Amino acid sequence: MRSFVLFARRIVTCDPARATEADPLGVIEDGAIAVEGGVIVEVGPREEVLARRSALPVVSGEPAPLVTPGLVDAHTHAPWVGSRDAEYALRLAGAGYEAIAAAGGGIVSSMRAVRAASPDEIDRTLSARLRRMASLGVTTVEAKSGYGLDEAGETKQLEALERAAARLDLPRVVPTFLALHAIPPEARADRAAYIEAVRERTLPAIAARRLARFVDAYVDRSAFSVDEARPVLARAKALGLGVRVHAGQFADVGGAELAAEFGAASADHLEQVGPEGARALAAAGVRAVLLPIASFTLRQDPPPIAVLRAAGVRLVVASDANPGTAPTESLPLALALAARMYGLTVPEVILGATREAATSLGLGDVVGVVRPDARADLVAWDLPHENALVQPWGVSRALLVLRDGAPIAGEARFSPG
Repeated sequence: MRSFVLFARRIVTCDPARATEADPLGVIEDGAIAVEGGVIVEVGPREEVLARRSALPVVSGEPAPLVTPGLVDAHTHAPWVGSRDAEYALRLAGAGYEAIAAAGGGIVSSMRAVRAASPDEIDRTLSARLRRMASLGVTTVEAKSGYGLDEAGETKQLEALERAAARLDLPRVVPTFLALHAIPPEARADRAAYIEAVRERTLPAIAARRLARFVDAYVDRSAFSVDEARPVLARAKALGLGVRVHAGQFADVGGAELAAEFGAASADHLEQVGPEGARALAAAGVRAVLLPIASFTLRQDPPPIAVLRAAGVRLVVASDANPGTAPTESLPLALALAARMYGLTVPEVILGATREAATSLGLGDVVGVVRPDARADLVAWDLPHENALVQPWGVSRALLVLRDGAPIAGEARFSPG
């Protein structure tokens, strides 16, 4: 059933056409959403919508307490396999991220697991992970490769994402080729040759098969320099792919300015970014993707939120779901930490996981908002108010999760219109 009317006591539309200074989320009280063929056709007061759409079946039962757009997780490493729980225990004992990586753990540990895994194993693990994300209210997931660290391994991860993207019972998937994540052990003797192989062979092969919409690079003190990343990102742009950049997680080495130079869709992490970098991001329209679970796990200070706000940078909040620094699948947990640790307001947090996140993925016109002509990606919550979305529940409060008007989590009952 992809055509219906859904009633709600509060509808958080995230529609800029409805937003005001006093109500930046564009809330409708005692409202209704009419959906036809998986597309929203009308949103407004309940009686007005029902009068015009009386022929549509109605989602039966009590009106939902709260309805929002489906959540959009704009930074994940979802197609990972294996576990790095031993590293997590080391981190609890005081070991640092860079020290663990230097000892052969970290990204290289996940590389070994991905290279050893069969396509079926990656498919099963990824599908199960996406189903759990859906149960938490997530309807769109950006998902990166980056744990193969060679053409075969990266392609294996991206092919798993391609298969998941074809399934309508999972969140929609936006695939990203994380071209520069780490140097694999076999290439450490010649970094330049590895980067050149990524630029000249792996990247064009992936682009030719349309396995990715974006290309990402990890630009940081212990990762890749601006000069190393620039030719890879330039090739990505020339091949028609969007750009995303891991920037300033541990040190400000110019990653924000590089993201601005390429008009990137996002610069992610930004725990270390200065006023000049923030102004460059704002001028280029690059969104900042904030990843509070990683900073929580690594005991880092928050990014300079006041600096980003003052510059006018649009803020996104994402889970960073990965096996090492953010071993989670919970975007709602990231929202709670963004509010409590980073000091974001409730509207900033909600917009950061809906409209702003969708816009950073090139989907701002079709998901992340509740308005006519948008896809019917909706979540009905067992919560009285949107303020409650940023509380650290630790369990799912989603009653019903719809992607294109069809349930991907929870159940819906319909009665005739």
